Amino acid sequence: MEIIRYPQRSDWSRITERPYADDRAVQEIVRNILYDVREQGDAALMDMALRLDGIALNALRVSAVEIQSAESRLSEELKAAIRQAYANIQTFHRAQLRMEDVVETAPGIRCWRRNVGIERVGLYIPGGSAPLFSTVLMLGVPAQLAGCAHVVLCTPPGKEGAVHPAILYAASLCGITNIVKAGGAGAVAAMAFGTQTVSKVDKIFGPGNQYVTVAKQWVQQEGVAIDMPAGPSEVCVLADARADAAFIAADLLSQAEHGADSQVLLLTDDDVLLRNVQDALATQLTLLPRAGVAQKALEKSRMVLLHDLDEAMELANAYAAEHLILQCADAEDRAGQVRNAGSVFIGAYSPESVGDYASGTNHTLPTNGYARAYSGVSVDSFVKKITFQRLTREGLEGIANTVTLMAEAEGLQAHAEAVRVRLRN
Repeated sequence: MEIIRYPQRSDWSRITERPYADDRAVQEIVRNILYDVREQGDAALMDMALRLDGIALNALRVSAVEIQSAESRLSEELKAAIRQAYANIQTFHRAQLRMEDVVETAPGIRCWRRNVGIERVGLYIPGGSAPLFSTVLMLGVPAQLAGCAHVVLCTPPGKEGAVHPAILYAASLCGITNIVKAGGAGAVAAMAFGTQTVSKVDKIFGPGNQYVTVAKQWVQQEGVAIDMPAGPSEVCVLADARADAAFIAADLLSQAEHGADSQVLLLTDDDVLLRNVQDALATQLTLLPRAGVAQKALEKSRMVLLHDLDEAMELANAYAAEHLILQCADAEDRAGQVRNAGSVFIGAYSPESVGDYASGTNHTLPTNGYARAYSGVSVDSFVKKITFQRLTREGLEGIANTVTLMAEAEGLQAHAEAVRVRLRN
C-alpha cells in the first residue's frame, strides 16, 4: 500500500481517486450483446453460455425439481447460517415499512402518500469465482417485503450447467421461484428487453463486473430503472492509536480479496499504528487463498497519516466510502460526524463482514464516491411512493386564487381555467 504522511489538502483529490478503468472496449462488446439478446432472445443467451463458458444448456429456467433438491445438497450448518442471516435482514428491513400519514395542508385539502411495490423487478446475482448467495438475501428480502408481484433472478450456472444450491436455497426463503441460468451483460439485457423465458422487468438490481455495470447503464437509457451506479468494492478505516492493528489488517483484506480492482484506505493519526498494520497485512496476506487478488488491490490502495482525527474525519467524508469503519476511542461520537458513507461500522467488534452477511443491514451499497448522493438498497428501492390528494369544494375555493395567479404568471391559462370551471356554479 502507498503510504502518504501529512498530505496537503490540495493532495486530497488524488487520495480520494478510485482506480480508473477504461471501458471503451467493454462498451462495444456490451452493445453487441444487448443487440443479440434483443433480436434473438433465449437463443442468444444459450449461445453465449456455450461460446463463452463452454456450457450447453437444455433450458434456461431452473426447474422446480432443481430448487427443491437444493436443500438436500447443503450442510445443516450452512442452511442454519443462511436462515439466521435471512431473519436478521428481514427484521431490519421490516422496520422500514411504515404507514404514511394523511396531512391536511389547509381546510378541505388532504394529501398523502402510498407505497406500492414495483410490479416487475429483476435481481442479478453474480456467480464467477464465488456464488454470492448473500446477495440473494440482500435483494430478495426487501423485494419480498415491498410486495413486488413478479421477481426474476438471473445468475450464471456453474460448469455443469447447474446453479449453486446455496443460491437456490436463499431464493426459496425469499419466495423466488423464477430463476434463470444467465450471467453477465446478457442477463441484464434479457431482463431489460424480455425473452421467451425471461420476463421483462421495470427495474434491475444487483452487483456485477464491468460488463454488467455497463449493461445496466445502457438499458437505463431504454427506460429500465437500475438500483444505482456500481463500481469495485471499497472500505475506509479511520483508526487511532488504541486500535488493534490485526483487526484493521483483517478489515482491509476482507475488501481487497473481492477483486484486483477493489480499493482500501486507512486514515490514522498514529504512525506506530500505521507500521503495525503494515506488518499485520504482510502476515495475514500469506494465509489467504485469494492472496494474489488481494495483493493487487493493495498495490492501488493507500495508508494516510494525518495530524488528528478531525482531519481524518474530513478526509473520510471527502472519500465517501462504500464501507466506513470507525476504530477509535470516540467511535460513537465520530459516527455522528459521518456525512458520506454507504454503511458505517462502529467500534472494534463491528467488522465490515458482518454487514456483508448477517447483521441485518443491506450490503448493496453505493461505491466510487456515489455515497455522496446515493443510499444503499432498502425496501424503498423496491417501491414507488405515489402521492394522492383529495379536495372538497371548500378546499378548492380556499386555494383557487393561489393556483390561478401562479398558473397565469407561468403563461398556462388552461391550468387556471381547470380551477375556475369548477367554481362557476
